[in-house]
Amino acid sequence: MSHPHPELEPVGPLAPGALRVIPLGGLGEIGRNMTVFEYDGRLLIIDCGVLFPEDHHPGVDLILPDFEPIRDRLDAVEAVVLTHGHEDHIGAVPYLLRERADIPLVGSQLTLALVSSKLREHRLRETTQHQVAEGDRISFGPFDLEFVAVNHSIPDALAVAVRTGAGMVLHTGDFKMDQLPLDGRITDLRAFARLGEEGVDLFLTDSTNAEVPGFTTAEREISPVLDRVFHSCDQRIIVACFASHVHRVQQVLDAAADHGRKVAYVGRSMVRNMAIARDLGYLNVPPGLLVDPKDLADLPPAKQVLISTGSQGEPLSALSRIAQRSHNFVHLEPGDTVVLASSLIPGNENAVYRVINGLSRLGARVVHKGNALVHVSGHASAGELLYCYNIVRPRNVLPVHGEVRHMIANGELARLSGVPADRVLLAEDGVVVDLVDGVARVAGKVPVGYVFVDGTSVGDITETSLKDRRILGEEGFISVIVVIDSVTGKVVSGPEIHARGFAENDDTFAEIKQPIIDSLNRAVADGVDDNHQLQQNIRRVIGRWVAATHKRRPMIIPVVLEA
Repeated sequence: MSHPHPELEPVGPLAPGALRVIPLGGLGEIGRNMTVFEYDGRLLIIDCGVLFPEDHHPGVDLILPDFEPIRDRLDAVEAVVLTHGHEDHIGAVPYLLRERADIPLVGSQLTLALVSSKLREHRLRETTQHQVAEGDRISFGPFDLEFVAVNHSIPDALAVAVRTGAGMVLHTGDFKMDQLPLDGRITDLRAFARLGEEGVDLFLTDSTNAEVPGFTTAEREISPVLDRVFHSCDQRIIVACFASHVHRVQQVLDAAADHGRKVAYVGRSMVRNMAIARDLGYLNVPPGLLVDPKDLADLPPAKQVLISTGSQGEPLSALSRIAQRSHNFVHLEPGDTVVLASSLIPGNENAVYRVINGLSRLGARVVHKGNALVHVSGHASAGELLYCYNIVRPRNVLPVHGEVRHMIANGELARLSGVPADRVLLAEDGVVVDLVDGVARVAGKVPVGYVFVDGTSVGDITETSLKDRRILGEEGFISVIVVIDSVTGKVVSGPEIHARGFAENDDTFAEIKQPIIDSLNRAVADGVDDNHQLQQNIRRVIGRWVAATHKRRPMIIPVVLEA
């Protein structure tokens, strides 16, 4: 389970006329956002994203929301509403469509374009799509949807108001309140106020920066910093950012044009997403500015700018390969400047610092959020959240999109703004909330877990498998082979003990061989004749010895053969 709530009972049937909210991801974590709304026997899904693995998920590519609670009810799904085009909100859509291919997708122009590209990568036919914009209203079954413009670190983000017979729910999606955004598209507080006047029964608010006091710095404050970086560098500049951060890429393009440099994209997702953004008019690329990366390499270093993926230290990203000197054609030189224009996603700190150290070792000047204003968050800080609470005046609040501490901080802001404490619900993945007669209450839980994507395998890798991988990676491996006489039960050969990742040579185990033989002989004398039991006997003997002698817990594979 991904949440510790043993005190909650399994959720019962939904009362007539009530609205049920079932979070399948994104509450208690920053990623794999997916929330299911149930009313009158029909379902609406808001977002369907992925969570990226951490160090304790060896071999895992992605982590999906758990579809199991709704798997037998997918025919009841009216639509999937996508608030914006980030991976943690759209990345799991292809996996959901494998379960039911004709679920309608609802989102803005850029969001649907990014989803369509993703579906093609997964060799899925595009499903029915409904393109919407701020101010639009559209209905799916009993769900009446209205969309509101919000500002975020990707263009075309939307909040969504969901009207049902049980009342109105307002879901902010990811948002902030930049008053001077680069594209002029601000979070529409007038619409928030209008919806508040109508009456918001349940307010789902982005919690990511609820612990951060004050207000988020405006995006346009970054442009002068980038200009200074460009002005002070007389060699190549590499800028790493999220492949979806159109505004940041636009700022880099503008700075490059102002300083007479050419630009190339590095990284498959960067190339794909920026091509989509350019074609749809979200990205302005001056003529002649963009060149092929290999052509860029023929120019003098003072004329080169590379925009790369890898700002989170992803091991196979372009920037990581550059830091490891394993990139096909980008080779860092002393004096080059690398700009990491992104925030640290929790859990990625070690990976990012490893890349920074690698780049520094090669002689690069590394500029990042810790030493320069090269990135601002796309999420509302505490001051902005308070403004929203005071404008909307919701009857009930459910903080979303955050780790537990973020949601607690968000809930406290709601209470400070005047929302009664018993109307502020702190839930996690799988904790079900029912809205009945204008009052939101925790109704129970549904079982949800982590669904791991490992190569082409989806859901086959379990926590037990990951535990085995961690043990193999951290503690090593020991195999023990023993041959016993099938008639007498005596040990006739072995034990042969081999180790990997544990000891330098096999002589380490000389002192434990005789105790293993003695233990087997005693077991046979006591009437044990089952090979599995004998193998367990070996595992216990060598396991205790290893733990006591070497303070290690390797994976132990005993094998008993009969001769």
